[in-house]
Amino acid sequence: MPALVLTRVLLLIGDSLAFRKVTQFTRIAPSQGNVRFLSGSGSLTLASLGLKSEVKTVSANEKNKLQQGISTIEVPKSREKKRVSGNEQGLIKEKNPVDIMTAPFAAKSFSELGLPPLLVERLEKEGFTIPTDVQAAAVPTVLKNHDVVIQSYTGSGKTLAYLLPILSRVGPLKEELSDGYETGNKIDIEAVIVAPSRELGMQIVREVEKLLGPANKKLVQQLVGGANRSRQEDALRKNKPAIVVGTPGRIAEISAAGKLPTHGCRFLVLDEIDQLLAFTFREDMKRILDHVGRRPGARGGESNSPPVKRAARQTIMVSATVPFSVIRAARSWGCDPLLIQANKVVPIESVTPSGSVNIPGTPSTTDSSSNVQPMPDVQSLPPNLQHYYTITRIQHKVDMLRRCVHALDAKCVIAFMNHTKQLKDAVFKLEARGMNAAELHGDLSKLVRSTILKKFRNGEIRVLLTNELSARGLDLPECDLVVNLGLPTDSVHYAHRAGRTGRLGRKGTVVTICEESEVFVVKKLQKQLSLSVQACEFSEGNLVIIED
Repeated sequence: MPALVLTRVLLLIGDSLAFRKVTQFTRIAPSQGNVRFLSGSGSLTLASLGLKSEVKTVSANEKNKLQQGISTIEVPKSREKKRVSGNEQGLIKEKNPVDIMTAPFAAKSFSELGLPPLLVERLEKEGFTIPTDVQAAAVPTVLKNHDVVIQSYTGSGKTLAYLLPILSRVGPLKEELSDGYETGNKIDIEAVIVAPSRELGMQIVREVEKLLGPANKKLVQQLVGGANRSRQEDALRKNKPAIVVGTPGRIAEISAAGKLPTHGCRFLVLDEIDQLLAFTFREDMKRILDHVGRRPGARGGESNSPPVKRAARQTIMVSATVPFSVIRAARSWGCDPLLIQANKVVPIESVTPSGSVNIPGTPSTTDSSSNVQPMPDVQSLPPNLQHYYTITRIQHKVDMLRRCVHALDAKCVIAFMNHTKQLKDAVFKLEARGMNAAELHGDLSKLVRSTILKKFRNGEIRVLLTNELSARGLDLPECDLVVNLGLPTDSVHYAHRAGRTGRLGRKGTVVTICEESEVFVVKKLQKQLSLSVQACEFSEGNLVIIED
């Protein structure tokens, strides 16, 4: 009997020691919110504890119970992707390593975007108080040193979306020591902004000067074609600007002459990137990409690395339309770039040639809720536009334009034609009927073009007849009517033309004047853009809608 009692005591002591051994391996670190196995002798497995290795999913109700304590990481049974059903939406998923969903998409003020106080004050002084959707998404993302592609409809504020992060790091409005860079005197240019046309380049310069103020306007320098090159070089040497804005040809030309110090450049912006990929800019763009921000021995770094350790420049690409050629360019020129749309930020690597974007952390599926489009042309159009078309003979198109302007009582009209030679004849016909008109095209000198645009903004010119030159980037908020006298070649060109009106939430009208044989082209554009383009006619000074 005593021997049996002694045996039981020894067994109890052994069980106690075993329990202490197990608890040594399974201590919990609640401060991190996850179950972790801390240091101890030997290795611990489910088999060693006498448990079966089973996969357990956590429902939404069970997830709520775990919020205050320890979270559970789901172990998948296989690597095979599958559709997520509604009942599985509550599963806890592994966090996406790229923190892209932190942008305050519904920001009510610029101060919420992390901008320096001086810059916010200057914005309020200029009348900018509430950021647009694309600005709320882009500014915080660019401030986190990501290479990005910014896509949004024309007139949505894309220019400020990239200028604000740059001015937060460059110039007198920047936040001191906000990003780890030295603040001593710099001889290198810190930001290069490339635009495909002189008009767009000069417009960007005006926006920067407006924010910098008259006392600091010399910190930005324009390098556009058609201007005196030697004067531009003298201004570079004398003013030592921090920001350069120009066209590819002139920037590459001065860079090749060794008079553009851009090896220490921190920002490279490619505005209207889909135009800059054209064959005519190929050699100039190669020169810019090879020399802007390329320090000797610089290596491409991780996107999450500190700015000092990254490749010297941060690349920002901008356009209203982003075909897959832009996606390929972004992958080649950027470092882990992100695609920014209104209320969406996704990695470029998730974009497929078919146009869909698989959001990381969600299974691949054909459901529209889990895909976003990199270039649905309808996203390239301002939301407050009315679209119409009317039919007439080719010889009556200019007179139909005049009747359209009177019927809609439009004060500021841009009319597009496909051939430069047609512009002068159309201007003559309109002026003969008492309507102030002017032509704008690339064959005019820089001074003449600037004068025409100034008169158009001031209301001295009612109708501006132009070709594709004005379809890109020109910010003319006064424009309330766009007329297509010549049909656009595709939906992308239609979107850029239409984007000259209805900017920043304003209302606008787009009228296409076509022949009977061209109606099928309008119908095709309507289908591609998912728009309602109504047939109409102009009778007795009124617009009359015709049911198809």
